[in-house]
Amino acid sequence: MTMTKKLILILSIFFTLSTSAQQEAMYHVFQRSFFDSDGDGHGDLKGMQQKLDYLNQLGVTTILLTPLYQSDFYHNYFATDFDAIDKEYGTFKEYRDLITEVHKRKMKLYQDVEMQYVTGKHPWFADSYKNPKSQYSKYLYYNDKANEKPWYFWDVAEFTTYDNLKEQIIVVNMKDPKVKEYTLKVLKYWADPNGDGKFDDGVDGYRLDHMMDNLDNANKLTNLFKDFWTPILTGLRKTNPALQIVAEQADWNSYGHEYFTKGNVDRVFAFRLKQAICTFDKKKIEKAADSTFLYNPAGKQQVVFIENHDTDRFASEPGMNIGKLRIGAALNLLIGGVPSIYYGQELGMKGKRVQHASDGTDIPIREAFEWYAKEDGPGMATWYKDSGLWWDNRNMKPDDGISLEEQQKDPNSLWSYYRQLIKLRKTWYALSKGDYKTIPNTSDKVFSFVRTFEMEKVLVVINLSPDTEEVLLDPYEDYSIAHLKLLSGTPNVKLPRDGRYVTLPPYAVQVWKF
Repeated sequence: MTMTKKLILILSIFFTLSTSAQQEAMYHVFQRSFFDSDGDGHGDLKGMQQKLDYLNQLGVTTILLTPLYQSDFYHNYFATDFDAIDKEYGTFKEYRDLITEVHKRKMKLYQDVEMQYVTGKHPWFADSYKNPKSQYSKYLYYNDKANEKPWYFWDVAEFTTYDNLKEQIIVVNMKDPKVKEYTLKVLKYWADPNGDGKFDDGVDGYRLDHMMDNLDNANKLTNLFKDFWTPILTGLRKTNPALQIVAEQADWNSYGHEYFTKGNVDRVFAFRLKQAICTFDKKKIEKAADSTFLYNPAGKQQVVFIENHDTDRFASEPGMNIGKLRIGAALNLLIGGVPSIYYGQELGMKGKRVQHASDGTDIPIREAFEWYAKEDGPGMATWYKDSGLWWDNRNMKPDDGISLEEQQKDPNSLWSYYRQLIKLRKTWYALSKGDYKTIPNTSDKVFSFVRTFEMEKVLVVINLSPDTEEVLLDPYEDYSIAHLKLLSGTPNVKLPRDGRYVTLPPYAVQVWKF
């Protein structure tokens, strides 16, 4: 490597580490449903670029896209071509333009990838099926030497799409050296497309979907952390040491610690904490938070979320109301880790998964972002329009208060509250980088914790219940709230008895600085 290239690499790493030191807030986008720039109903890359100012206004720093590569499925998992961008999303130039504009705003872009499966139309399968002499014969996992018995995903030979097409999904042979070589090549390319070592035109990180050590627990492809992922991630970091690798652990009941110690990733998803938050049960939240934040290796982080593209919308959880939505926002953004907001979450968009014999199961939680009070307007990405069940039972309703157009005008809206909390998180290092510690109190319905960074300390107190609660914070220490600075809070909170007690109205969220 020449001295010039070394200097470029050092400067690039310094810039990336400097931006990563900022208070990161992630925005998880299902881009097909976000904003349509050309009127075909499909959200696209140019539409993402046109809405970067919106994301800046909201305060997010990082965009996580679902897969971009060509696929026979609307969600773009299960590739037909890992090297090509889905034409409905746009061209490679439009991708480069998006990356350029993201980086101009000192934001980051992460790509979601799933390299473990391909569809029946992928060249590897088309050429190797019943053809053991194919150059791709070892790229896929066959259960026989004649290549007549492929290992199908979930051992299902054929899947039905939401629009009633039939598709196959075949497992990639991740033990094959050429597959590992190809995977590394593809991921390195998206990290630095022109190979100049500057990374201004490449992704800043990857989300590894459905990452497993023993693929699908089938005992066919095992030790993948050591044999597949670690060599690839090591190779990626040689290209750009600042890349962030986020793993989705396949077991959602796992805290994901083995992904740090054995899988060589930087971040995992805080599924157990998400599950606890949705219960509004103090003991469950405390237990999950302790396990989520107190046992991570140094430098490793948990991505904290309350909904994503695979789960029911938080606003559709049982018994949901505006008070609970605000609590969800506060816990999502203030409790610790790297917060991830799923597109439309900031509006309280609704949606529940439905059981259906097709890949349409998740369409209700992936509906068009609601830009307008009415359900139509320029850029609405209603790609599923007139699709029968998925359109007829849509959650989107006109003039229901769940739209950006309606909420931007209201300083008390959920959207305004998300903006306030993100700004608060950026202003105080304790809320973005600080250590987490539960603070005991005398109520089984009030959750309280402290975030501490160097000399800065912030206290968060949340009434999880619909009842007014009077609470003494940490009876064993002198927490005199009357002497603290209120950063954010609910009206009608009272501080009787010299400020050691606090009376909280239903669903109150209070943030104080020491």
